[in-house]
Amino acid sequence: MGYYSPRQPSTFPLCQPIGGTHPIQYQPGKYPVPNQSAPITWMPGPTFMPNCPPGLEYLTQLDNIHVLQHFEPLEMMTHFETNNKYDIKNNLDQMIYIVTEDTDDFTRNAYRTLRPFVLRVTDYMGREIMTMQRPFRCTCCCFCCPSTRQELEVQCPPGVTIGFVMEHWNLCRAVYSIQNEKKENVMRVRGPCSTYGCGSDSVFEVKSLDGVSDIGNIIRKWNGLMSSMGDADHFDIHFPLDLDVKMKAMIFGACFLIDFMYFERSPPQHSSR
Repeated sequence: MGYYSPRQPSTFPLCQPIGGTHPIQYQPGKYPVPNQSAPITWMPGPTFMPNCPPGLEYLTQLDNIHVLQHFEPLEMMTHFETNNKYDIKNNLDQMIYIVTEDTDDFTRNAYRTLRPFVLRVTDYMGREIMTMQRPFRCTCCCFCCPSTRQELEVQCPPGVTIGFVMEHWNLCRAVYSIQNEKKENVMRVRGPCSTYGCGSDSVFEVKSLDGVSDIGNIIRKWNGLMSSMGDADHFDIHFPLDLDVKMKAMIFGACFLIDFMYFERSPPQHSSR
């Protein structure tokens, strides 16, 4: 099983929101109410920037973003894995993007946390500005075999690859390399020795290739019982304000591979008798 076919990118003009509030049909993190619209406060649209992939202009203004996964109680009740959804916000609680998983029911429930997936990143107008794809990797053979190592491809705009996140085998901790579109290593991500700590945040450090310079970090926040029982994670991503915007997008993408590999909790299966 390989990649899903991403939707072909469409040509669209770069538009700016006129106001900070744009009504849509649901409130992020909550459940839809029929025939009722709820306002969302969006981050004001940036001006056009040359040499910047459309939709990433927001990231040029930021050095910190929050990734908030939607809590799905029906998963706990029905034991049926649903598509993940995330709200991406800035420090002012303004929406930047919405991320939605696009995986079929069989794949989600057959492969669970090991499933291949496509994540579609949309802006306030509903335009898909970024696509993230994880191919299927067999884990039945030796865990140090290259064919078992996880990877994520980031496309921005959809159909145009800007880089990859590649897992590296390590006995003690999570280790990844962030690569450009030519699969050349540009940064490394180094996780904690244990991601199962109760009552504390899990910090994944983003470093230079030589491991000397600190570039940023991806922090999975501890949210009490929600962290231990529910599947609704909260990540803080930090990077330098002047970092290349494509590399900001790659660190952003690495957050989702980390989430699926270490913090995704599938609803318990019914035992057959």
